[in-house]
Amino acid sequence: MTKYESSVKHTPWPVEAVYAKLSNLENLRPVIEQAQQSEGVKSQIEQAGQDVSILDNLKDVRLTADSIAIPAPMVGEISMRIIEREANKCVKFETEQSPISANLWIQVLPDTAAGTKMRLTLKADLNPMIKMMIGKKLEEGIDKFADMLAMIPYGTVEA
Repeated sequence: MTKYESSVKHTPWPVEAVYAKLSNLENLRPVIEQAQQSEGVKSQIEQAGQDVSILDNLKDVRLTADSIAIPAPMVGEISMRIIEREANKCVKFETEQSPISANLWIQVLPDTAAGTKMRLTLKADLNPMIKMMIGKKLEEGIDKFADMLAMIPYGTVEA
């Protein structure tokens, strides 16, 4: 297994709110809907040199409390399921449907009285050829994903 870690990210929300939102994936539905309509998100995608049509794929994301399924061009659908929750510390995922076997950890810790720091870790079972082809992209992608999670407004959580 190859391990990729994001740098530590900071968010101004309390760890309880961050954990509550990330440990029930249905809480991300409003975030996804808002991202689809946000001009700021479109601008950030363009600045990163990406095609804004990737936002169209968000309408096909399927969420349950424990799983997420994301359409992936040329691959089909990638789905992950929460396999472990440790209150206010960690949410662990495992791929269910994916071209590679992988685990993802989202670790959260109090940073200040009202802030949280987080780090993402991805462990993927990559053969040497695949690692050579996509390893750098996974390394960059895990950090960008952590940046995205740090920008979510965690203040309101659906019960």
